[in-house]
Amino acid sequence: MEQEHKRRPRYSGRYPKRFEEKYKEHDPEKYSDEIEHVIAKGNTPAGMHIPIMVKEILEVLDIKPGEQGFDGTLGYGGHTRAMLDRLQGKGHLYSGDVDSIEEAKTETRLRAAGYSEELWTPKLMNFADIDVLADEVGGFDFVLADLGVSSMQIDNPARGFSFKADGPLDLRLDSKAGITAAERLKSIGFEELACMLIENSDEPYAEAIAKQITSSIKRGIAIDTTAKLHQQVKKALERVKLSPDDRKEAVKKSSARTFQALRIDINHEMEVLYQFMEKLPGALRTGGRAAVLTFHSGEDRIVKKAFQALYRAGDYSDIAKEVIRPSKEECFQNSRAHSTKLRWAIK
Repeated sequence: MEQEHKRRPRYSGRYPKRFEEKYKEHDPEKYSDEIEHVIAKGNTPAGMHIPIMVKEILEVLDIKPGEQGFDGTLGYGGHTRAMLDRLQGKGHLYSGDVDSIEEAKTETRLRAAGYSEELWTPKLMNFADIDVLADEVGGFDFVLADLGVSSMQIDNPARGFSFKADGPLDLRLDSKAGITAAERLKSIGFEELACMLIENSDEPYAEAIAKQITSSIKRGIAIDTTAKLHQQVKKALERVKLSPDDRKEAVKKSSARTFQALRIDINHEMEVLYQFMEKLPGALRTGGRAAVLTFHSGEDRIVKKAFQALYRAGDYSDIAKEVIRPSKEECFQNSRAHSTKLRWAIK
């Protein structure tokens, strides 16, 4: 039976605004010219993720054909792809991710690009379980952990990672496990929320935001969408002494930090990072190299202190003495690279 042709939904204006309507950006191989144009303007195409500091990571990891490695955070697959190319068809790379939605998409895309099962194995797993995988496959010559959230997750309103478009307040990296951010807010108190905002995102207006959110919930106001949470931050900062221009910028930044703090909390990201850093040296073979990309000060402190402590204990032969930052050119081309820090260690 001949399949009925369906017209693409119409949208207002020259370009689609809604995430679901950006059909060209969701099909980058078919519309490569348009995708290059979007990236050249310093934007990240919807449904895609531009890998950060690829050149610097490859220099640190010094991958050689025949080696075995682990990419702890697969995401869109940009770093995995770069590392696979360095293997030149010899050796093996394992890639882990907890996001079943994006993991399946990336596997399909990379298999279609010619990366076979002999060279590459994706794993639906948390990178904190690196020790289990290392025991299974015999350890790694190189390991990468990119701690950033992928642009595909941020841009998709259905995932609830950003206030830029309204959607359910979810924020789970694994949409099949744990509780949503909306559920978490129902049971949280003022002091706990204020501490969360300070520890997870260095939020300067933590107490004002925590007071606004917890008092609203006590009055029976539901905060179950991204727009509603953004509105709560806006109301909190209305009582802070700021000029109109400064307040507008403060609301934007504080909203982003509030979303970040909640995401870190419900996904137990700090606990997971502590576990990973503790297990990492045991998963590396002698001479193995590890690189970790962080995106805020709390993560960087954990990585820096863990590398230093394990270096003093003799688990590492060398570690990064100074943090490596992305180039000015990369930050211009990809605004999401600005806060990135890279640290490394050698077994």
